[in-house]
Amino acid sequence: MAGAIRVGVGGWTFEPWRGTFYPSGLRQKDELSFISNELTSVEINGTYYSTFKPDSWAKWRDETPDGFVFSVKASRYCTNRKVLADGAESFERFLSQGLTVLGDKLGPINWQFMGTKKFDPEDFEGFLKLLPKEKDGVRLRHALEVRNPTFATEQFYDLARQYGAAIVYAVDDEEPTWPQIDEATADFAYARLMSSREDEPTGMTSGELDAVAEQARGWAGRGDVFAYFISGAKVRNPAAAQALIAKLKD
Repeated sequence: MAGAIRVGVGGWTFEPWRGTFYPSGLRQKDELSFISNELTSVEINGTYYSTFKPDSWAKWRDETPDGFVFSVKASRYCTNRKVLADGAESFERFLSQGLTVLGDKLGPINWQFMGTKKFDPEDFEGFLKLLPKEKDGVRLRHALEVRNPTFATEQFYDLARQYGAAIVYAVDDEEPTWPQIDEATADFAYARLMSSREDEPTGMTSGELDAVAEQARGWAGRGDVFAYFISGAKVRNPAAAQALIAKLKD
């Protein structure tokens, strides 16, 4: 059985979306409710910089429909460090802020590394050992977004596979040195698509979106898929996500 394919964007608060994606006059406090009924997932980016209280997580859970899923970007204090395995305290602070309040609306956690972080097998395995499989009775799924070409190696793929972590498939036309890794290392797939263009009303051409849809269906053969239109022409990303969702229904 194919996994579910969820499509979304990064965050839901972006002023240029007001009057383009969000209807004119929509109250800001209603934007999450609106976007969660138009798309099927959102990647929460604010958690990269700060923590939120359990009440916020409960509010987000309650404002979204059944079946909607949030992915969560991990704290930079966990990933932007010289020795990754030394981050246990930062891990605990990040994971204990209340994200498990989302329950079955909690999708994968995206652990994003800076482009200067090179692959060191011992260091990276120390990091992977810190990733818990569950917390507060809620399953935790982990995705690894690496941006240095040294990660394009079977040794990294094998490590990710050993610990059941997905490797983020990241596409950014402006960053040609980033490795575009499409490897099956977990029972789900995670993609960040950063190539939308402002001159295309749906961010990408119909043909380009057809190719993304085909790729997503292939990933779904091994489990759930989480695909996000991030960066690029950010103002076009909700339309790109809507267009991809429509193509996946064909």
